[in-house]
Amino acid sequence: MKLIKQKQINPRKMWPNEAQDFTPWLAENISELGEKIGMELEVVGQEVSVGPYSADILAKDINTDSYVVIENQLEKTNHDHLGKSITYASALSAKTIIWIATDFTEEHKKALDWLNDNTNEDLAFWGIQLELWQIAEDTASMRLNIVSTPSTNVKTIKSKTNKESESRNIQLDFWTKFRDKLQSTKKIPSLQTPMARYAYDVRIGRSNILLSNVCNTQKNLVGVRLYIRNSVVDTYYPALEARKNEINKALDCEPVWDANPSARDKAIALSLQTDLTDPEKVEEALDWMVKETIIFYNVFSKEVKGIKI
Repeated sequence: MKLIKQKQINPRKMWPNEAQDFTPWLAENISELGEKIGMELEVVGQEVSVGPYSADILAKDINTDSYVVIENQLEKTNHDHLGKSITYASALSAKTIIWIATDFTEEHKKALDWLNDNTNEDLAFWGIQLELWQIAEDTASMRLNIVSTPSTNVKTIKSKTNKESESRNIQLDFWTKFRDKLQSTKKIPSLQTPMARYAYDVRIGRSNILLSNVCNTQKNLVGVRLYIRNSVVDTYYPALEARKNEINKALDCEPVWDANPSARDKAIALSLQTDLTDPEKVEEALDWMVKETIIFYNVFSKEVKGIKI
């Protein structure tokens, strides 16, 4: 094994024109960005018209079914791009803004941090610094460095009741610890940023079908579940149900199939009763969830890939 000396180069050497070169490349390789920030992104359109302007990329967060505006800037950040990205998000009803630039000024980094700290919890603002490193005469490596990320603290809990605030804090703490424990196993390649909410999603390689784990503070219950969105339920659920016995055997348990029969979305769920106010019980629940998540991931990622669409 030998070390290779790398040299940082201007990204415009690979993408001379931001709109014509970089934006199409990023759209085709959107998973690179998604993996970096722990989101499953699906491109909706490029150069999407917003009045006299156009958003570089409009994507969708598959796990939440919400829109994401991606603003590209192969230069140092400026007020113009920040203002446009917010305008695009408001016009397109996006919940997330991802601003990619080669250099972030301290003022713009602070602006994104301020937005993350002072807007409601449904909104997220990412600052991503793009670097390009030459590793051979005709080979380069891209690096995406996160300079601003949605706050891992509970946002705008001020507007919630004390009881709701406590519940959100419990969920945020639980998902943060869960993500850290699961990440340490190195069994699942990409994990999302923990948020103070009911569910934490894990991608399994197909759109609209995922693991959507739950932390129910009212019932003191946590669970692992395969969640199938209604857009693909007619394709996947019957095929999986036909192999119910084989899947239960592979899972080494008997989850509840069609856990919510009245809903159009379908779930295959396994739950554990616990006490989310007891640190010892929480640790036990976390270890249980990490173990079952890995098993569900291994079994169902293989199963869904074998289903012909």
